[in-house]
Amino acid sequence: MILQPSTMALPKTFEEFLQWDAADGFKYEWNDGEVIRFEKMKKKHLVIIRRLQQLFFGTVSFDKGGAFIMEQDVMLTGIQMRRPDLAYFSGNQIDDSTSSDEEPIPEFIIEVVSPTDDAIKVEEKLAEYFKSTVKVVWHIYPENEVVYVYTSRKLVKICTDNDICSAAPVLTDFNISVNDLLALPV
Repeated sequence: MILQPSTMALPKTFEEFLQWDAADGFKYEWNDGEVIRFEKMKKKHLVIIRRLQQLFFGTVSFDKGGAFIMEQDVMLTGIQMRRPDLAYFSGNQIDDSTSSDEEPIPEFIIEVVSPTDDAIKVEEKLAEYFKSTVKVVWHIYPENEVVYVYTSRKLVKICTDNDICSAAPVLTDFNISVNDLLALPV
């Protein structure tokens, strides 16, 4: 959703955007001068994010030292700063980020897509991710109980029911069925 002018002063430069605190409960992204507002995360989406975090800690080898970070600022280019719902950063990326001016770009990203998300904007972000170094993107549609697993813009596996969603080749041991991912907590 493109932010419409309101009583809130919008940042005009990326530097202003980085210093800006909207303090309105929404999350924002920057795309070449455009401030993009997203609705806050729904409760059901928070349950999915927690389930993914639990699965990650239960299945992925800890010797890799990686982490799932929620809504982390990701600089795809000098003019594109995105905030995926979840981003996987390897241990090396995290360690190297402390001694480098370069921002790490995750190889695995998860977006929980809401009914209010603009399909064109979702597709634009997907294209941006694969133009950078991202190797796997999951688009989770909770209301439709489906997960799109992309390994490129052209290679997508559509998962429903007991189909297994995989984070390979980034995390070969991170797999979950759609039913397990979207099951309501007991």
